[in-house]
Formats: sequence, structure tokens, C-alpha cells
Amino acid sequence: MRFDSISPKQVEIFTFLREKYDVLICDGAVRSGKTIMMSMAFVEWAMHEFDGCNFAICGKTVRASERNIIMPLLQIRSIQKQYDITYTRSVSLMTIKKHGRVNYFYIFGGKDESSYMLIQGITLCGVLFDEVALMPQSFVEQAITRTLSIDTSKLWFNCNPDNPKHWFYLNWVLKSTDHNAKHLHFLMEDNPALSPKAIEKAKSSFAGVFYDRYILGKWVSAEGLIYPDVANGQGIVPLEDRQYVKFYISIDYGTLNPFSAGLYGLSKGIWYRFDEYYHSGRDTRKQLTDEEYYTELETLAGKRHIREIIIDPSAASFIACIRKHSRYQVRGADNDVVDGIRETAAAFKNGKLKVCENCSGPITEISA
Repeated sequence: MRFDSISPKQVEIFTFLREKYDVLICDGAVRSGKTIMMSMAFVEWAMHEFDGCNFAICGKTVRASERNIIMPLLQIRSIQKQYDITYTRSVSLMTIKKHGRVNYFYIFGGKDESSYMLIQGITLCGVLFDEVALMPQSFVEQAITRTLSIDTSKLWFNCNPDNPKHWFYLNWVLKSTDHNAKHLHFLMEDNPALSPKAIEKAKSSFAGVFYDRYILGKWVSAEGLIYPDVANGQGIVPLEDRQYVKFYISIDYGTLNPFSAGLYGLSKGIWYRFDEYYHSGRDTRKQLTDEEYYTELETLAGKRHIREIIIDPSAASFIACIRKHSRYQVRGADNDVVDGIRETAAAFKNGKLKVCENCSGPITEISA
């Protein structure tokens, strides 16, 4: 392995192979190169120290491990030259051979509390946990017990930070010396493959708590303001006579809970929420029918060409009502809450999304 093309922090991953630590913990920023460097070092260590043995590579899911570890390894020329690697997807097994040695790397997914049963019964000489903060503690602990009978086994952990009460942070990061662990904290600047422009682009994709976690690599709480920039007045603009080139309507559907429809327009590369319809059945003590909501939707849209109505897929009856009238295209919203908050916060921070001051509903909620 040549070290002239990687950073000093990444070199520290490979020095772990020669050190007397039992555990390696790499946490910190996204895009810092920790996953691929750990994957390469893990293979190098396993093939140098063992023959005819079993190892585990664990991710949130098997497919995530394939995407983040297996496929990148198979594409690295230096790995291809050194090792004979085959991956059998049907049994989630990577077999690696070198100079008569052969070792077996089983892929496991730790997505929920029942996942620990998948890894029971196998003896492992080492485990690589990719994004360990996304895995349940029961799964990780079961995988660790599979290595206890091997005196020279090692554990390899990598992750992006989560909240400071997370079990992995409390039990492993803060207690790294208790586990004879080497702890390396990464920033994007530790990855020489990233240009300054790429780093700035990545930084602009996060805001608030997500910036602290994924850029600064801090284990911080998500409590408090989700959109601090909006709370400080950024992203809230006067209603003006702008020239819009595209229109969308997004709907948060409710019967007793509030029904909120926002009209968005694109002007000079910026999306504006410039009009809305809001109704709270609980506050007014009046529950509207889907047809009544549809009438309000048409009033909000006016004569504009609406590209799509974006709505929660669970609002099946109202979606059917919209489609019955054959005027608008409907698309189900992506309900991934964390990604939605992160992308919305980044859009506000980058000036790509603004709310006109006449839209009191979202201003009240996103400022809180």
C-alpha cells in the first residue's frame, strides 16, 4: 500500500494493523474517506494474519454493505492486483485468496432488533461495522461475542455522529481506552481526494444540527431549532410580483389535523412559497370533505399550469379525488423525515428556498 496519496489521518488507519489495539473507531464528517480506507485495511489485516477463517462485514442492510464496501473494493486496482476476490451475492459472501491463503467475508445487515439472530452461531476473527450508529445495540453486541474465542481478533467501527446519548457514543467512543481502542476523528479535509470546491459544495448541503454532525463531526443533540436560519429571519421575503416559470403545490393532508396546501413558484433559480390554503378542523370544529378540499385546491391553483401536486401517499382518498377530476398530476411525497429536514434546511441556507411573508402557517412552524 502506498501512503503518498492519502492523508496522515488516513495513514493512521493502516498503522492500526501493526499496533496492539484490539479496536479501531473512526467517526466524524461525511466524505472523509474513512469507509474505503478501513475496508482496504480490514482486508489487508485479515489476509496477512489469518488463513481459512471467517470474518463479517456489517452494514445497516446487506445492500448498503455491498454499495459502500464490496463494490468499491472490487473497483480498486491495487486490490485487484493483490487479491483474487469473488463475491457471491446469493449467499452474501466475499471470498478472497492470496498466495494459497483463503478467507471468507460474510455480509450481514443490522437493521432492527431482530437482526442479531442472523449472526448467531458463527465464529469470527474480525468484524467491520460500517455506519455502526445506525445499528441496534443487540446486533452489534451479538457480532462482538462471535469474536471472543479468537485471541487475535479485532473490531473495526466507523460511523457519522448521532446524538450524544447514543449507546455507541456512550459505551465505545467515550470509553475507548476501556476497550483498548484507537479512536480517530475525521474531517473532510482529511480526504485528499476532495478538492476545495467539492468540500465547499458538501458543506453547503447541510445546515443546523446536520452541519454540526456531518461536517464538523460532532455528536450533538437534534433538540431545539431545526431551521435556525429561518428563525433568524433568513429565507422569509416580501410578497412581490415575480415572474415564475414553474409551479407546484405541496399538501399536508389532514381531516381533524390541519390541512395545508402550499403554492410554490420557481423564479430565477429560487423556489418561493408565495400562496397557501390552510384549514384546521380542530380549531374551526368543522371537518371538510375531500371534494371541499379539492375546490379550495383549484382556487389556490387558479389558471396556472401546475406541474404536480405533491402529497403524503397515505392520503389515499384525497389522491383518488384529485385524479377523478383529471386536471392535475399527483406524486406521492418522500416521507423520509430526517432527509427531508436536512435537505430543506440546506435549501434555506443556500437561498434556494424562500417563504413569502404572507404564508403565516409555515413561517410559524419552521421558526419554532
